[in-house]
Amino acid sequence: MKTIKNLFLLLTLSLFAFSCSSDDDNSTDDGGGEENENIVKSGILTADETWTSDNIYELDGKVVVDEDVTLTIEAGTIIKGGEGQESLASALVVDQGGKIIANGTASNPIIMTSVLDNIEVGQTSGTNLDQNDVGLWGGLIILGRAPISVSGDVETAQIEGIPATEPYGQYGGTDVSDNSGTYKYISVRHGGITIGADNEINGVTMGGVGNGTTIDHVEVIFNQDDGFEWFGGTVNATNLITWGNGDDGLDADQAWSGSVTNAIVIQGAESGSALELDGPEGSAATSNGYTMSNITLIGDATTNSKIADCRDGLIANLENVLVYNFGSGSTVNFDDDQSVIELNNDELVFTNWEIVLPSGIAAVSDLLSVNEEEGEEVIEVVNEAKFNATSIESASAATTAGANSTVFGWTFAASQGAF
Repeated sequence: MKTIKNLFLLLTLSLFAFSCSSDDDNSTDDGGGEENENIVKSGILTADETWTSDNIYELDGKVVVDEDVTLTIEAGTIIKGGEGQESLASALVVDQGGKIIANGTASNPIIMTSVLDNIEVGQTSGTNLDQNDVGLWGGLIILGRAPISVSGDVETAQIEGIPATEPYGQYGGTDVSDNSGTYKYISVRHGGITIGADNEINGVTMGGVGNGTTIDHVEVIFNQDDGFEWFGGTVNATNLITWGNGDDGLDADQAWSGSVTNAIVIQGAESGSALELDGPEGSAATSNGYTMSNITLIGDATTNSKIADCRDGLIANLENVLVYNFGSGSTVNFDDDQSVIELNNDELVFTNWEIVLPSGIAAVSDLLSVNEEEGEEVIEVVNEAKFNATSIESASAATTAGANSTVFGWTFAASQGAF
């Protein structure tokens, strides 16, 4: 009898252990996985997920945060974009109505880089890539429902960098307060892959992003195309830095009506314009344009790039800008008649620019240029009095213009002494 009781007890314990094991096996995976894993992500995320700092997340092609879905990314998380050309290029895309909540910190930033980067969990940089390693993956693309101004005055458009055949590339709408999430202390590296002729992915692309979105302390380095580009929308951004962009540093289009406060653009040998600033493409234009204030533009003295290129009837306020280390052929350019008209009508406003003049340039007025375009009547004379700029001896002498660089101590650019 005692033997039977013991057998019954052993059977009961075995069934209990099996039950516990089955419950563990059926636990829900919210994207975190086991510790120190490389977790491959692809396609459209259709349910909320959390990506954790004890794993590395690899993007296999486009990974899309779907409408009504929130992707939470923990501070210190590393995301690596996979290899792939043209339509197969990897990118992290926030579709209209989706959100990313990415609250990195100065000590634990969120790193978005290439799968070729040897950075590991717990690190803030790898050792095998440098400024020559560009276009290794796509970038971060955020799409919202705020107003845009495009040809034909249509309400929405397909963002550059995503093939027109994909269903998730639309941006634009009527909601000025649209919220695409929070993006803080993020470093985007080695991206900007080409997907077609004159069609690359920017480090951070914002299409119709609304002012309910938070963009603060974001770095883009060694991107093959632009550092940051706005296609319409109303979003405000603070504390941005871009270094070694292959095209433009800060690029605004389609009647974006937000603001950038405190930013640094560090040009490389292959960079285009530090600021490429466009007006509306359609008839819709904001009365006050957008504002960029407390900006430092650092050129590459070995090349002649545009300090700013003002285009398409630009309406903007460009305030407290420090400029230095540009080549002797660098200019502040007015690309079309209408931008000159906006300047002279005080709709395009330059306030408190301080410039260390390039070698061979005698006065700030000598930096101004107007494009000659075939078949157009070009206004030859820019009203120099409207360009509120003064020359200074050195960047360190400026006391009223430029960015507060101390807030960028967390960046890779700071660790390499880039500014």
